Amino acid sequence: MQPRGYRMVVSTELNYVKACGIAERHLLDWIRSKGYDTSGLDEGRTEIAPHATLDRDSESGHKGAYSRWRMRETPTQTSGTWQSTLIVRAGLEEDHGTWVQVDIEHQPAREGAAPTRANTPNIVRSFLEDLDAQDGLADVTAAPVFVEADDVDDVIEELGAVNRRLPVVVATVPYGKDPDDWSRRTVEPLFRNLHGLAVLYVLTPEAQVKFNTALEYHPVYGGGVRTYVPGLDPAWKPDAQRHPVMSRRTIEADVRRAASVLASLPQLLASRHTLPAALASVPRQRPRPRPRPDHTDIDQLRAENAALTSLLSEAEQAEDMRVDEINSLYAELTKAERGDDELRGENEELYEKVQESQRLLRYLREQLHAKGEFAYTVDDGPAITYPETFADLLDRLTELPYLSFTGNAKITRGLDSQSVDNWLNVAWDGLLGLNDFAQASADATTSGDFLSWCKSDASSAFPFPAAKVAMRESDTVSRNDKLNRERMLPVPKSVDASGLVYMQAHLKIGGGNTVAPRLHFYEDGPRSSKVYIGYLGPHLRNTLT
Repeated sequence: MQPRGYRMVVSTELNYVKACGIAERHLLDWIRSKGYDTSGLDEGRTEIAPHATLDRDSESGHKGAYSRWRMRETPTQTSGTWQSTLIVRAGLEEDHGTWVQVDIEHQPAREGAAPTRANTPNIVRSFLEDLDAQDGLADVTAAPVFVEADDVDDVIEELGAVNRRLPVVVATVPYGKDPDDWSRRTVEPLFRNLHGLAVLYVLTPEAQVKFNTALEYHPVYGGGVRTYVPGLDPAWKPDAQRHPVMSRRTIEADVRRAASVLASLPQLLASRHTLPAALASVPRQRPRPRPRPDHTDIDQLRAENAALTSLLSEAEQAEDMRVDEINSLYAELTKAERGDDELRGENEELYEKVQESQRLLRYLREQLHAKGEFAYTVDDGPAITYPETFADLLDRLTELPYLSFTGNAKITRGLDSQSVDNWLNVAWDGLLGLNDFAQASADATTSGDFLSWCKSDASSAFPFPAAKVAMRESDTVSRNDKLNRERMLPVPKSVDASGLVYMQAHLKIGGGNTVAPRLHFYEDGPRSSKVYIGYLGPHLRNTLT
C-alpha cells in the first residue's frame, strides 16, 4: 500500500511549556495564513471558518502532560476532509525532553474512494526552524545540511545509532559542479517533500571520499542520492540492498517526479513506525461541542444536536479509514509472510545443501585415504556430529569447555516437541562458533564481539551466519522494563554479584512460526574464559508479541 498520510515524530530538548508555546504560535500563524479566525480559541471545538473546525484538548497530571490541536477542513461536499493534528507531549520518566507529532490525512467524501496523498505542510517547514528537533543523535532541520570532511565521523555515528527512527537521506555533488549552486538548484527541490520525515545531508566533494571509504558497501556518489534506513549494518554487504539509491540521471530527468518518489519510502516508514511510549499513551481525542450561553434552550439543543451529528459523522469516517488501513496492513502482512516463508525455505534448502556437500566431501576424502591416494585439498574443518535432540545437545555441552549453560534446561528440552526445520543443527553450529570464539577471546588472539568474529576469516573452522547474530535488542525492547527483566539471565556470582546479567546478545535459531527460538548469551571470555548461555528456548517477549 502506497503511503497517503504525512506523519512527523521528533523530540526536542526544550521543556514542555516552551515547546507548547512555539507549537501554538506556529499553528496560529498557519491558521491565519489560510484566512481563518483565530479569536476565541479554547478547550473543546471552535468553528474557525464555515468549513473548518479546531478541536483542542490538554491534560497535566501524574501521567505527564500533553496538548493537542486538531483542525478539520471540508472545502466542498465532494472534496472530502483534510484533518491536521499537532501533539506536544512531555516525556515520560524514562524519556528526556519533549515529543512533537504532526499528522496530516485526507478522508474522502465518497465511500471506497482512495485518499489523496498528503504532502509536507507549510507549518512543518517553519516549525522546525524554532524547535531544535532531533532524532537519535541527529538534528532534524528544515533544509539540507552540508557535511564537511571533519563532520563525516559524526554522520557515521548518527547512521549507526540504535535509537534512530528516521531515515537519513544523503545527496552528493557531481564532479565539477559548485556545491552551493547544485544544492540550491537540484537538492532543495528534490528534498521538498522530506521535511520532518528524514535527516537531510549534502556531502561536499572532500567529505564524499571519506564517507564512501567508511561505508565501503553503502557508497553514494556522482550526484546521486541514497536513503539510509534505520538499522544500518556497514560491515555487512547484503545490507546495502535495504538502502535505495537514486541516480543523477533519474533526478535530472524530472526533479519533481524524483522528489515524489524519494519521499515515498520515508513517508511509508513514518506511517509504519511504532510511536514512542510517551506519544502512544496519549488518550484518544473525543471532541465535544462547547456550550453557547447566548442561545435559548431550544437553540442550544439544536446547536448541540447538529454538533453531535457532525461528530458522529466524523467518527464514522475515521472508523472507515481505520478499517481500510487494517485491511491493507493484513494484505501486506500476508504478502510479507508468504515472502518470508519462501526465503526461509530457500535458506533451509541451501543450509541442507551445504551440509550435504560437506558430508560428501568428507566421504570422498575417506575413500581416497582408504585407497592410499592422497591429494592436496582445502581443509573444510573438523567433522561435525550433530545432536539428535535438544536434550542430547544439553548433555553434549561438556564437549565445549569454553561455554557454560546457566539457563533453564526444561525450557530447552521443551523445544524437542516443537522443533521444525533445522533448528537443532543451527543451534549446535552456533554453540560451536561461540566456543571457538570464546577460546580465541580467552587466549587474547581476537578482539571485538561475536558478530565481528562471524564476519571475519577467523571463524572459518566453525562458521556461523552473521545474519543470525544480534548483539543488541531493539530500542523499543531496551526501553521496556518488563521486557528487560526477561532478559536478566543467570550467571555465576563470580561474574556478577547479583547472579544475573542483561543478556541482549542472541542467536536467531529459527523463525517462521510462533516459537522462533533464540539463544541468549553473555561474553566473558577475557575475564573468565567463558561464554555463558543464559537461555535457549522460544523467542522471549518483545513489543510485537
